[in-house]
Amino acid sequence: MLVSDDKKAIEKARFLATQARDPAPHYQHSTIGYNYRLSNILAAVGRAQLKVLPDRILARRKNFEYYKEVLGNIPGIQFMPEAQYGYCTRWLTCITIDREAFGGSRDDVRLALEAQNIEARPVWKPLHLQPVYEVFRSRGGEVAKDIFTQGLCLPSGSNLSSSDLNRIVEIVSGLPKL
Repeated sequence: MLVSDDKKAIEKARFLATQARDPAPHYQHSTIGYNYRLSNILAAVGRAQLKVLPDRILARRKNFEYYKEVLGNIPGIQFMPEAQYGYCTRWLTCITIDREAFGGSRDDVRLALEAQNIEARPVWKPLHLQPVYEVFRSRGGEVAKDIFTQGLCLPSGSNLSSSDLNRIVEIVSGLPKL
């Protein structure tokens, strides 16, 4: 769903979302477009979800604050700060784990959670490290590589209960002692 008060931007988005077909009697494309049209059913679901969006954001921000309060003082664990100019939805709570300072790696934490049937995932692998792009040159990328190597996405759903959060932080905070 795209919402804007910029009429030209909306027209351009509609053009691209409908395969960027030129206004010709035959199929002609001067620009690469996409087939990204939203069905009426999905649009209705999206509109309904907008009504509960503030509650979902609040729940996810509370999850983040709880994680940060309980895990934030553990050596080697860092959280993404919130920019002073914005308001983060905290759609996903990601941490970085410094192996030496923490006493274990990102994968140690991920596997400990997995052993308790709790899903946590590494942060997204940077594009320059993806096999499909290995034949291309890249510049820089060390920060992205470090975040990928150390980064872990903790469970962040707006439906997590207090007991779910407690279980997660108990596992994570118990690991450095191993």
